[in-house]
Amino acid sequence: MLEAAERAESLSLLSCFRTAFYDCLTARADALSELTDALLCADRPVKTLIHLPLPRTAGGRIVLAVDASP
Repeated sequence: MLEAAERAESLSLLSCFRTAFYDCLTARADALSELTDALLCADRPVKTLIHLPLPRTAGGRIVLAVDASP
């Protein structure tokens, strides 16, 4: 039970930090917030920002999606 309470407290603290960080961003807050998430969640060191938005499969192939709805 204590572990669940600690987890809830940690998530609450993280949520407060993310909200405060987002409030500090002025222009393009959504884009900068997404970029920050991508940097923090990258599985390798980030050398250039252009490599962040390219999701890859386990084999290294780039994954692309297309919305073909009218």
